[in-house]
Amino acid sequence: MLPASLARVRACREWRRIVPSGWALLGPGPCPGWRQSIGTQAGGLRAEKAGGESKQVSVQRDQREETLLSAAQKVKEAGRDFTYFIVVLVGIGVTGGLFYVIFKELFSSSSPSKIYGDALEKCRSHPEVVAVFGESIKGYGEATRRGRRQLVSHMEYVKDGLRYLRLKFYIEGCDTGKRGTVHVEVKENPERGQLEVRYIFVDVDTYPRRTIVVEDNR
Repeated sequence: MLPASLARVRACREWRRIVPSGWALLGPGPCPGWRQSIGTQAGGLRAEKAGGESKQVSVQRDQREETLLSAAQKVKEAGRDFTYFIVVLVGIGVTGGLFYVIFKELFSSSSPSKIYGDALEKCRSHPEVVAVFGESIKGYGEATRRGRRQLVSHMEYVKDGLRYLRLKFYIEGCDTGKRGTVHVEVKENPERGQLEVRYIFVDVDTYPRRTIVVEDNR
């Protein structure tokens, strides 16, 4: 029979050959320091597992930060788009208001410009006015600071609940050099709601001075 020490050495060699490195066994092993070796291997596995969990937590944190940044960027872009939308709406409103004022001034039957144009045409077609000023007659308004005669003087008032509008402009004969002042008054028709001519007369400002009645509906 072999001595006990030789038997233990042979058994330890057999165990090292059979059991792979890193395996954890329950209970004591036949070799001295076996438990310590097993414990070292298990500790390495735990450290490797802990390192993997740390990397996973870091990846999740990075993903959350990217999600927050993406959400903030979307909110910023949405705010910028909303600002552009408001600017466009304001521009459309201002443009629409300008078009409304221009349309009302040029095409409305109650605007001073429209009344001025109609009165000037009546003066140009009136036989007595043509006899004094000639066939070619031009009309103009008050002179501006730059010397341009574009403003038509007018005054609006309300009497007995009805709207009145008075205009004053000037005419001049291109061939004769005769000049005159045209006075116009219109009154609101209570049934139609439109402005109708009360009178149009022309004061001849050059010699011989006189007044020509173009229309009188008073």
